[in-house]
Amino acid sequence: VQLQASGGGLVQDGGSLRLSCAASGRTLSRYAMGWFRQAPGKEREFVAGIGWSSGVTDYADSVKGRFTTSRDNAKNTMYLQMNSPKPEDTAVYFCAAGRTLGRTQSAYEYWGQGTQVTVSS
Repeated sequence: VQLQASGGGLVQDGGSLRLSCAASGRTLSRYAMGWFRQAPGKEREFVAGIGWSSGVTDYADSVKGRFTTSRDNAKNTMYLQMNSPKPEDTAVYFCAAGRTLGRTQSAYEYWGQGTQVTVSS
C-alpha cells in the first residue's frame, strides 16, 4: 500500500483545512487508518484514527471537537477536516494504515510521506 498525504499549507488560527490521504496499490477498505503529526523537536503523536468501516473513530484529546476524520472507501481516500486550528497544531501530518485501530505507531504498517500544516496566529 502506498499512501500520499496532501492538503497541507498555511492556515490562520480559527480557519479550516482539509487533509487527504490517497492510497494506491491495494484497497483500503479492510484497513484501519490513522493520522499522526510531528512538530519540530517533538515526537510523533497520534491525532485521529478511523476503523475500516467508518463506524469507529478515535481522537486525541487535544483535537477532539475540532478535527474530524472520515474515509471514502470507494475512492480509497481518508480525510482529516481541521476546524479552528491553533498554532500548536503546526506540524507535519502523516497518514497511516494498519490492521487494527490504535494510538501507537506500531499499530500501523504503512505510512505516507507527510504534509506540512502551519497555523498562524
